[in-house]
Amino acid sequence: MAVKVRLTRTGANRDISFRVVAADSRSPRDGRFIEILGWYSPRQTGKNFELKLDRIDYWKSVGAIVSPVVQSLLKREKRSAEGKPEHTHQKISKGKKAKLAKAAKAAAAAG
Repeated sequence: MAVKVRLTRTGANRDISFRVVAADSRSPRDGRFIEILGWYSPRQTGKNFELKLDRIDYWKSVGAIVSPVVQSLLKREKRSAEGKPEHTHQKISKGKKAKLAKAAKAAAAAG
């Protein structure tokens, strides 16, 4: 039996959320699973996921395959645990840079 750590969809229409589960690779996306390992809510702002890292590490140690989306959530969790920002290579357009600089000048002049 090949086990995958992947997302399963929950929630209502237009209010989507996911569970991170360990499941047999042959079972359907929203079908039977072995264990719930966390949750992910893409529409929520701020911290929008939670993972049981010890259980995910266990499943990886016994040969489970981690899906790309769960892998990115793991990377985000590890970055936040180290105290680093989530995105370090954000591209900001010239217009947005000018707006940010103008806002910073106005705040400095006001305060």
